[in-house]
Amino acid sequence: MTVASQVKQTLASLKGIQGTLGIYSNKSQDEETKNVFNEALSNVNDIIKDMEKRLQALEFEEFQYKGN
Repeated sequence: MTVASQVKQTLASLKGIQGTLGIYSNKSQDEETKNVFNEALSNVNDIIKDMEKRLQALEFEEFQYKGN
């Protein structure tokens, strides 16, 4: 498994987590709990952005990773 495919797999997992946190945040009735989920969601969003930038850099530097 290439580095790029591992990054893509990690991104897919993070996007699943992102969706789950969003659902939990929307369903939470307790304001403190909702804030915790929203903070975690914000952190995951930041990580996803960083991973997407890294993937772009990998694909730019190593053309064989593009589209795999």
